[in-house]
Amino acid sequence: MTEIRIPFNRSSLAGREQEYISQAMAIGQIAGDQMFTRKCHELLENRIGIPKALVTTSCTHALEMSALLLNIEPGDEVIVPSFTFVSTVNAFVLRGAKPVFVDIRPDTLNLDETKLESSITSKTRAIVPVHYAGVACEMDTLMSIAAKHGVAVVEDNAHGLFGKYKGKMLGTFGCLATQSFHETKNITCGEGGALLINDSTFIERAEIIREKGTNRSRFFRGQVDKYSWVDVGSSYLMSDILAAFLYGQLECADQIQAKRRRVWEYYHANLAEWAGRQGVRTPFVPAECEQTFHMYYLLLPSLESRQALIRHLKQQGILSVFHYLPLHLSDMGRKYGGKAGDCPVTENLSDRLLRLPFYNELAENDQATVVEALRAFNCLDGRSGG
Repeated sequence: MTEIRIPFNRSSLAGREQEYISQAMAIGQIAGDQMFTRKCHELLENRIGIPKALVTTSCTHALEMSALLLNIEPGDEVIVPSFTFVSTVNAFVLRGAKPVFVDIRPDTLNLDETKLESSITSKTRAIVPVHYAGVACEMDTLMSIAAKHGVAVVEDNAHGLFGKYKGKMLGTFGCLATQSFHETKNITCGEGGALLINDSTFIERAEIIREKGTNRSRFFRGQVDKYSWVDVGSSYLMSDILAAFLYGQLECADQIQAKRRRVWEYYHANLAEWAGRQGVRTPFVPAECEQTFHMYYLLLPSLESRQALIRHLKQQGILSVFHYLPLHLSDMGRKYGGKAGDCPVTENLSDRLLRLPFYNELAENDQATVVEALRAFNCLDGRSGG
């Protein structure tokens, strides 16, 4: 078995994470909503420019909170791209909603806004755009359509923290947005997420839902003399140990982004000529989008060439991976009426997409090894010798 010398992902320290964890332990308060949780909330609110941020145990849980806040019920419909992680859909299916899958654009791999309006019905309660690879969806058109039909927008911004669309921060367009701090994300605490609240009317109830359906947050602010069960909810609080790690990362956001930009731009510059000859497509970033350099992917000519390249790279000790499978063709997706041909762009591109190793501390000499291995591969016949 070939040893993997260059992994797909590797977590690393960025600043004072370990020091902050020690501080949290010294204080002796490591449950949720302690000192570092509050610091994370404040930093996110100030940096993004939103009324309220609440860190959660995962982006999945932040999406579940969104479904609860919107009072999603059985029979409601929620529009999602088929090309996304299952959490985007599960959060709403758990409330009884029917997912309505919309195809993606062939250039950015984001929800195709030209197919959005025809998917809206009288039962549509929410639209959940996903900013794939940290590149913004076409938000002007999307928000205009949503407003026209009175439909809420929840941004799944798992890839897009601090990205922008026409100068405006991602996560500030919908009434709600969600973030991920999973270990594969630019800024991480291993497992974690955040709910971003742009409509202030949701804040008080969001705190209640996040605190097991109790008004405990109001109690600790001295607004009530005792707290009790007042609404549905669950335990969505991030431990302050994780928040301490996360705060150390958030403080270093600019340095992290600079490192990832270098990695992305190295791939882009050094693979352009090979990709052009091989019929391989590299990422497209519209001029109005400030991306987050979350990943670098290639679109191979075929499924066969994609699989052959994964094997070729693995033989060189390099781990590359494919990404989402079309949700409408999954076992669950088919239960909701999904069938082959519903989202042809998703079906085609999902088969051909390959993600290259990408992490904050990826050294340039390791990237050079990846590039050399790619240049040695001929995508047209699926063999080495590019």
